[in-house]
Amino acid sequence: MSILTLDCTLRDGGYINNWRFGNEAIRSIARRLARSGIEYFEIGFLEDKPYDPDCSIFPGNAEVAAMIAPKDPFMKYLGMIDMGAPLPLDKLGPRRADALDGIRVIFKKNRIAEGYAYCEKLITLGYETFAQLVATNEYSDIELVETVQHFNALDISGLSIVDTFGLIKRRDFLRMVSLIDHNLKEGVALCYHSHNNLQQAMNNAIALVESNLERDVVIDACVFGMGRGAGNLNLELFAEHLNECHGKTYRIEPMLEIVDEYLNEIYRREFWGYSLPYYLSATNGCHPNYAKHFAEKGTLTVKAFNELLRSLPVGVREVYDSDTAETSYASFQENYIEDKSSIDALHALFLDRCILLIGGGWSVQREKEKLLEFIHSENPVVISLNHITPGFPLDFVFCSDIRRYASRIQDNASVRKIITSNIRDAKNYDYCVNFSSFASHKPLVLDNSAIMCLKLLRETGVSRVYLAGMDGYDRANQLKYINSGLEYSASEETMKMKNALIGEEIRDLGAAMSIVFLTRSLFEQP
Repeated sequence: MSILTLDCTLRDGGYINNWRFGNEAIRSIARRLARSGIEYFEIGFLEDKPYDPDCSIFPGNAEVAAMIAPKDPFMKYLGMIDMGAPLPLDKLGPRRADALDGIRVIFKKNRIAEGYAYCEKLITLGYETFAQLVATNEYSDIELVETVQHFNALDISGLSIVDTFGLIKRRDFLRMVSLIDHNLKEGVALCYHSHNNLQQAMNNAIALVESNLERDVVIDACVFGMGRGAGNLNLELFAEHLNECHGKTYRIEPMLEIVDEYLNEIYRREFWGYSLPYYLSATNGCHPNYAKHFAEKGTLTVKAFNELLRSLPVGVREVYDSDTAETSYASFQENYIEDKSSIDALHALFLDRCILLIGGGWSVQREKEKLLEFIHSENPVVISLNHITPGFPLDFVFCSDIRRYASRIQDNASVRKIITSNIRDAKNYDYCVNFSSFASHKPLVLDNSAIMCLKLLRETGVSRVYLAGMDGYDRANQLKYINSGLEYSASEETMKMKNALIGEEIRDLGAAMSIVFLTRSLFEQP
């Protein structure tokens, strides 16, 4: 048995930064990986789309050849083709010495026939061909054996266990290894591609190399574990283990240079690694993008997050769809109630009063004296949003956030509480209003507390509202906000979109009431 490693940083890691590593970085990473001594390097996806030399997605061999020149003779270069959108073979062409040595073909269980036919054609074109069984854990033992035997008719180079949802634990993993090993024909490598949602990648990879199979094994890994969600097996850690325990001689320094020069900067912008959302997505058998989608809402307790994932039907949860995610989230949040008595009571309390809404932005503390003077002179009804602002005379706190209410607001007796009906099992509140009546129609900001509270104030007849601490979403200042995420921060692009959508909502609401910002806000920008 030979133990071989395959780096897929530029391909699988590309989900983090939309494959935009930059031309120089792609070239440099390829050179450093060749210096490290790994056996296989997957340079990226092969897709039928316009070529961008700054991205690790390639439309054919010519572009790959130009990128990897001069090609290292001791490392094999691979590309991946997804049968969801296969590259036309006439655009790939036959294998050539200065370009790709092999192709990995990834396909779901319902596309085995298409995957088989495509692999067969790649073999005739001279490529080393690897069959990648997406979500291998979804195969029954019989289906797995039959699929292996089916591919035995081809001269493939390897067949992979793919832990798409990062949920395969050691016992189940070794069962799959045994089934494949006993049914896969001689000379074909058994490969493993992990995701690390349950932190099983290293454990399973070690278990595979210690199985002492008589065939080659190929282990996928990414430098720094780069990959969406909880990431992948760390190449530098696994290579170090193989050096110490299995007589390999990989050079670790080039891998660390890649981290230092290229990946650290991406990591600071776009986190990957263990987190509760990805743990919960794995335990519920959900596509990790559902975890990302719901975590970016930043409103759910762990219990609610788990219940929402569990509510996704089997057959739906495995295939991510943003519309399904948004519909499921909205449905989960609605929890309709009759709120006329609460609205009537608030109408009486707010009658002929101006309102000051206080958000969680840093500007509240920075301009505290100015705001306290405003409160003293104007005597507004002071309402804080999703938190209890320290140092201010609050009349109410308005909360639409399940997580914050349970952990920070529910047991505080110093202020009256207005909550929305999505907060199930709430205690110690004064008024509850129907979530769906005041939610935004824009999905990305569906349950934004500022929008919901402004809509409620409009409903109660308020004509003047002042806003403070609504600084807007800003990556540079996010640590100055009360953390609302479930160990997950939204991307810079998402923050910009939220700022724009909330700004639109506030301007629309301004047609029915006077809305004035007392502190600077990104929501003011058109």
